[in-house]
Amino acid sequence: MDIKFIETPSPIGNFVNVRLSGKYAYISGQGPFDDNGNLITGKVGKDLTQDEAYDAARRVGITILSVIKNDIGFEKVKKVVKILGLVNCTVDFLTQPKVINGCSDLLVEVFGDRGKHTRVALGMNSLPMNIAVEIDLILEVENN
Repeated sequence: MDIKFIETPSPIGNFVNVRLSGKYAYISGQGPFDDNGNLITGKVGKDLTQDEAYDAARRVGITILSVIKNDIGFEKVKKVVKILGLVNCTVDFLTQPKVINGCSDLLVEVFGDRGKHTRVALGMNSLPMNIAVEIDLILEVENN
C-alpha cells in the first residue's frame, strides 16, 4: 500500500480538525483532494460516476489518515469506531454505501480489523463548496 499523505487541511470555519475527549478522537468532516491539491467537486449521478465517487471517498480517507498521522499519530489508534459518509448526489442516485466503501476499504486496508467500523452513508442535496463526498470519523485512541 502506497499512500501519498497530504498536509492537514485548515478548517474552513470556527472549528478544529481533531478533538480528543477521553479515549476518543473525533475528526471533523473532511473532503477529497486530487493529486494537485484541488478539491474534487460535483454531484454524483450527474458530474461523477459511482466509480469516480468511490475514488473521491478513498481520497477523503487519505485526508483523514493524513489528519491522524499529523495530529494524533498512528501508534495511538486502537480502532476506528464509526464514520459518517455524506455523498453530494442526484435525487435518483441510490448507491451511497458503495461510494463510501472507498473510505471504508482504505481504513481496513491500513488498520486491518482495527479499521472495521460502524457507519452511516447518506445522500445530500449539496455539500460545502460542492465537494463530492464528506466524511467524519470517530477513533478510539490510547489514553495519554
